[in-house]
Amino acid sequence: MAIINIYSKRQRKIRGEVNDVYQYNNIPHALRVQIIKIITDSIGFPSSNERYTSYRNEADKVYAYIHEILSKEYGVFSLKEFAKNDFDALVDFFLKERNTEKCLDFIEICFQILVSHVAKNHYKFKDITSQSPGDAVIELNERFREHGVGYQFESEEIIRIDSQLIHADVVKPTLILLSGEPLFEGANDEFLAAHEHYRHKRYKECLNDCLKSFESIMKAIHDKNNWKYSPNDTASKLINSCLSQNLIPAYLQSQFTSLKTMLETGIPTIRNKNAGHGQGADIKEVPEELVSYMLHLTATNLLFLLKCEKNIK
Repeated sequence: MAIINIYSKRQRKIRGEVNDVYQYNNIPHALRVQIIKIITDSIGFPSSNERYTSYRNEADKVYAYIHEILSKEYGVFSLKEFAKNDFDALVDFFLKERNTEKCLDFIEICFQILVSHVAKNHYKFKDITSQSPGDAVIELNERFREHGVGYQFESEEIIRIDSQLIHADVVKPTLILLSGEPLFEGANDEFLAAHEHYRHKRYKECLNDCLKSFESIMKAIHDKNNWKYSPNDTASKLINSCLSQNLIPAYLQSQFTSLKTMLETGIPTIRNKNAGHGQGADIKEVPEELVSYMLHLTATNLLFLLKCEKNIK
């Protein structure tokens, strides 16, 4: 279902009451209800109010699967005692859960199954749904933005975003390019892992995976173009090799004399100084703003290298 720009929304925008700053610690009740509606529109309603019945439609099977995953992961027999069915247990859990990360678990699993299972078997769901999986993902991300909640569903994962402009212009194009080439799968996994660590405030792990993805993309580019390198080469050596192979056009190398320095001293140096070695007697805290900068710097560098690689003749 398309998002309608109703009167009250237009008036809030005129009054400047638009969410320009994201928050991450609360999923508003209205957003939860909207997400449930998106899910039922794109997966369907269960066929019965009874949990154990002889006939179960495709939606019943999906909700049973989601319920089993979450209850097993949380170490409980059911998400709701005396639930009428699996759908009832899931909805009750999602609407009442105070832990934001658990709410995001629910959203992520539902939409992962939506794009991986429902989309591929849409003929089984067409009589019980009114919204396609692709449109459901688009609406979910728009609803997140509408409520000022700083998360998006990209590449089948919930990721945290700090700036919609950076996300739209840098992070999303990077994920699209990474997912479009099997050789880039390792870099893609590491970049997504960095986002996952960032969302859970595991900042040192985030920095480590940022560097891994940066090195992995350069190695993948070497493999794709049959350039020689050692698997143990550091980021600095890989950068030098990329430049010597004219991955970056000569006219750009001469115009931007600081490019090599920026690449060498950006991701690797930040990571090495903050997460790459033992911290000694004092516990070293990595500030969130530094990690956010690092994540966006990684995305920018990956996108730049990927676009340069696409232009190799």
